[in-house]
Amino acid sequence: MQDHSDALVLADRHDDVLTLTLNRPDQFNALSEDMLDALQARFDACREDTALRAVVLAARGRAFCAGHDLKQMRGHEGDAEYYRDLFTRCGRVMQSMVACPVPVIARVHGTATAAGCQLVASCDLAVAGEGARFAVSGINVGLFCSTPAVALTRNVPLKNAFEMLVTGQFISAAQAVERGLVNHAVPDDQLDEAVAGLVGAILSKSPLAVRIGKAMVYRQLGMPLPQAYEYAAGVMAENMLTEDVSEGIDAFMQKRPAQFKGR
Repeated sequence: MQDHSDALVLADRHDDVLTLTLNRPDQFNALSEDMLDALQARFDACREDTALRAVVLAARGRAFCAGHDLKQMRGHEGDAEYYRDLFTRCGRVMQSMVACPVPVIARVHGTATAAGCQLVASCDLAVAGEGARFAVSGINVGLFCSTPAVALTRNVPLKNAFEMLVTGQFISAAQAVERGLVNHAVPDDQLDEAVAGLVGAILSKSPLAVRIGKAMVYRQLGMPLPQAYEYAAGVMAENMLTEDVSEGIDAFMQKRPAQFKGR
C-alpha cells in the first residue's frame, strides 16, 4: 500500500520489501527538517517490523538528493545551536539506516550531493544508473562536509574520500563503483531491474541469517581483531543452531531448493 503523494517520504510495501521514496522533486529532494523527521520515523518503524526483508531507498524527480536544504539553513544564520541540532538529527537518520535490521539498498539516479551522498554511503548496498553523479560539495560554499565524511570514509579509501571532500568535484557512477561507494552501475533504463535482481537474491536467503549477519558485520567493525573473531565465533555458533541452517544443509545435500522459515 502506498502513501498519499504529498508525503515527504512515500512508502510502498510489496512482498515484505519496503520502498521508501524521497518526495521533494521540485527541490531535488533536499533534506529539510521535515524530511529528516519523516525518514527517521520510517526507519524507526523498520526496527519493529519482524516480517520486513529489505528496504529500497529511492527518489522522485531529476535528482536522488541534493543534501541539506540550504535555503532553510540560511534562515537560521548565526544560530550555532540550531545547526548542531540539525546535523545531529541528520546523523541520527544515517545511524538508523545502519541499525535497520535488514539490508537497505540505495536506488540512485541523477545526482547525490553532500548529505545526499551521505545517504548513499549509509545504505548497506547501492545501485546507480550510469548517468548518476556523486559529490560532497559543501566545500564549494565554504562548508566542509564533516558529517557526510563520517559515512564516506567508512565506504571509500581515505585518499579518494579526502579528494572528494576538499575539491567538491563530482565522480561518475563508474568511479563510484571503483571506489566502493556503489555496488553496481547499470544503464539508466535498467536501474529498476538491477535493484530487483539484488533484492531477489536477498529474498532467496534465510531471513534470519541476513538479519543476524547485518547486525554482526557492523558490530565487529569497531572491535580489535581478536575480539572480533571471538564475537563472530559466538554469533556463528548460535546461528548454526537455527532451523534454517538445518534446512539449508539438508537442501544442499538433497540437491533441492531450501525452504527457509526463520524470522
